[in-house]
Amino acid sequence: MMRLKDKVAIVTGGSQGIGRGIVKVFAEEGAKVVIADINSETGELAETEFKNENLQVVFHRADVGDEDDVKDLIRFTAGKFGGVDILVNNAAVNYRKSVLETSLEEWNSLMNVNLTGAFLGSKYAIPEMQKRGGGSIINIVSWHAETTITRLAAYATAKGGLTALTRQMALDYGKDQIRVNAVGPSTVETPMLQKTFDNLEDPEKALEESLAFNPMGRFGTVEDIAKTCLFLASDESSYISGQTIMVDGGQINKVSRPLSFD
Repeated sequence: MMRLKDKVAIVTGGSQGIGRGIVKVFAEEGAKVVIADINSETGELAETEFKNENLQVVFHRADVGDEDDVKDLIRFTAGKFGGVDILVNNAAVNYRKSVLETSLEEWNSLMNVNLTGAFLGSKYAIPEMQKRGGGSIINIVSWHAETTITRLAAYATAKGGLTALTRQMALDYGKDQIRVNAVGPSTVETPMLQKTFDNLEDPEKALEESLAFNPMGRFGTVEDIAKTCLFLASDESSYISGQTIMVDGGQINKVSRPLSFD
């Protein structure tokens, strides 16, 4: 039996990387999934490819940091599929900078996507979940929310804030049978990761050092994250709420230290 049969899900930042993997796994398990993304090109491409696999997926362009866009996203989803059962707040951006290196514009733009976006998505999805007698919100945070490396001032702050928001919403909406949890990936194999390494002075050394930093000696995969989200979206986790599950190969247990490419 499909684990999300007839459920309606929204995945923000769902056209690429981790978000795309979550969309695929959810749809394969029977969910009707809205890909919410600011990038129309990748969003429409993902929709086409998933529909060719006979999956119930549709793209809707949305800037998660824009309140009107988020309202429209929820209206669109409820109008097309009848409601909202699952929200994955995945959309994020990153700047590898310290406080002194980060401009106010960069700080505000990152917070708007990584933290305010999750606030807005939840704010307008929760009433739809209340109508359906419950739901599941999954916030994609990071191991950087709890322990981190150098020069991630805005990113680590936003992810730490998102873990706090996770706990708060779990307390406030548990009575409505709305579960709120977070998933904290470490380094995950995505095109964005490859681009990051390619832009470094010595990509091979950085790759080797990053792999050595993980106790399991490998990076996470998109499927590692997506399957954890599937568990949290399904009834199998019906008594789990307010938790942050680190999907990091045990990396969070290591003492943080600077890397040579800092």
